[in-house]
Amino acid sequence: MYRQGDVLIAPIDESELPPRVEDAPGEPRDGRGRMVLALGEVTGHAHAVLGPGRLLREPGTFGPLLLHLPDGGRVVHEEHAAIPLPKGWYRVVRQREYVPGSVRLVAD
Repeated sequence: MYRQGDVLIAPIDESELPPRVEDAPGEPRDGRGRMVLALGEVTGHAHAVLGPGRLLREPGTFGPLLLHLPDGGRVVHEEHAAIPLPKGWYRVVRQREYVPGSVRLVAD
């Protein structure tokens, strides 16, 4: 498992992928060609992945992301050290915090 700030990146086996993931459209890359895992609402900084691959959003309010890196990649952020990721599939989960009466994503 890998963690960078409020983002957790857990390797998963291909057998754990939801049905039809191969046909699902990927999330668009940002203007710098990165796959953005989480964008800092205050700072504008981003937890992002560099390298070839695809980012897919699973359904749900806090739907985790699925990340496929056929050749590996690097997670980067302006305020954290880069993290190399080996090739494979990953589930990306944003940290949540409890607020009485609700749950919300942690914001940078």
